[in-house]
Amino acid sequence: MRLLILGGTAFLSRQTARQAVARGHQVTCAARGSAPTADGVELVRVDRDSSLDALAGREFDAVIDVARRPSHVRRALDELSDRVGHWIFVSTVSVYADDLAIGRRVENSPLLAPLPADGDETLPGNYGHNKVSCENLVTRRWGSAALVVRAGLIVGPDDPSNRFPYWVSRIARGGEVLAPGDPADLVQCVDVRDLASWLVDGAEKRLGGTYDSDSPPMTRADFLDGVRKGVGADATFTWVPQEFLVDHQVEEWMGPRSLPLWVKLPENAGFMSRDVTAVVAAGHEFRDISDSAAATLAWLRAENPTLTPAGLTAEEEAKLLAAWRG
Repeated sequence: MRLLILGGTAFLSRQTARQAVARGHQVTCAARGSAPTADGVELVRVDRDSSLDALAGREFDAVIDVARRPSHVRRALDELSDRVGHWIFVSTVSVYADDLAIGRRVENSPLLAPLPADGDETLPGNYGHNKVSCENLVTRRWGSAALVVRAGLIVGPDDPSNRFPYWVSRIARGGEVLAPGDPADLVQCVDVRDLASWLVDGAEKRLGGTYDSDSPPMTRADFLDGVRKGVGADATFTWVPQEFLVDHQVEEWMGPRSLPLWVKLPENAGFMSRDVTAVVAAGHEFRDISDSAAATLAWLRAENPTLTPAGLTAEEEAKLLAAWRG
């Protein structure tokens, strides 16, 4: 199979390229080339803000696009659709407008409005709206033959976000760990290697339709215990309720002075508790979170990467734990 990955040099794109090459496929990555490609991959340098002329005249059996800007998707569809056999677009669960209801599925989940014609697609706050617009462009051109994959939180080695790496690093240090909310709160994520494998499966099988790519929901207690098992640490968890965290200006989800993967409830109860029966039936497999944690720790220790600032510092965590005990 001749596979074109629009991007292909970072995290999910790199892992997808790596797995496709391992299966014997001919892989071309079209990107700026700011990061190294996987071994065995052809890099074609393009600037998606201007054109894809460097790919002129070439044909591919499938394309996988992870773009977040509608203008990039529109240009790719216009310039490549007639020379591609199958189209896969990687979207996000951030397209959903309702994060309150637990157990929603693709077919009963309302979406955000697409980005207005005069909207700024470069603004981070428009991410979900951008992706809705991108999905619409793909499905208008390809219909149900296209595969649209709405990924949840992607974790595993090469993750630059520091959402999952924060927990891996913190639990690996051991000791008393501040755990947010209730142990029964639900968490979902997908290992980058599992998502990449399923994307290549989708290209090989020409799978169509729209799916969520997220693990079956697990409790936050099981999530943190799985990380502890994966990193082999002697850590204990002190559960601190949401109200205390809010009162002490702890941020949710990501960023400085945050507790990554924690979101306020009940307004976000459905964000990491989606029904993934359909994607499991379509062949998507999910490894244990302990495996993701072990691989992430090995990557962190081997590469010592620069990550996005996130989580609590040791001093902030100690002060919060002391205040909670007090």
